[in-house]
Amino acid sequence: MGRAVTEPSLLVPLYVHPGAEPGPWERLVRAAPALRGVVLNAADGPGQFPDPSFRAAAVRLRAAGVPVLGYVDTAYGRRPLRAAVADLRRHRRWYEVDGVFCDRVAVEAALLPHYRRLALFSRALGARTVVLNPGTHPDPGYAEVADLLVTFEGPWEAYRTARVPGWTADHLPSRFCHLVYGVPQEWAGLVARTAGRRGAAVHCAVPGNGENPWQTAP
Repeated sequence: MGRAVTEPSLLVPLYVHPGAEPGPWERLVRAAPALRGVVLNAADGPGQFPDPSFRAAAVRLRAAGVPVLGYVDTAYGRRPLRAAVADLRRHRRWYEVDGVFCDRVAVEAALLPHYRRLALFSRALGARTVVLNPGTHPDPGYAEVADLLVTFEGPWEAYRTARVPGWTADHLPSRFCHLVYGVPQEWAGLVARTAGRRGAAVHCAVPGNGENPWQTAP
């Protein structure tokens, strides 16, 4: 009997410049088979001008078979749709990203039409993966909009006691992601197991803390 194929389980937001800190990017290339995707975030988005270092990092990741996702801030639904779509256009043109990582996503049902339109435009622009990150459990309708929904982003101490609403059981675990920071190295495996028990097949656990904990590879 053949060995079962393990699905990629890590979604990595790596918010550090590859020119200044190439080490974490190199580790991601080596870890390619385990990666569901890597979020490329030049300047809370694509930035005003293309960055050769980010382009080179994106090329290497894609060559290793890793989907690259362009970071787009949605400001909890307050940012105009045209501005978010313009960011994705630049990501696609400059870095040839495979998908989009929409951050600071709203949770209210009233804003679902806004995110449906954003997902529609994103896919029309060539995004094969649309990730929505409210960082908590939103209205269940968001699970129908996203290919991958981030239902937890926060520190390890909060994750240890986090709760999961029953509606998540109506969806495949591959549709959910948990992003956890401030994780001691010896507990990284526990985060993966905990995410699995809570119905999320995708996760990321990093040791960082502070305003930008996503400066290290998991």
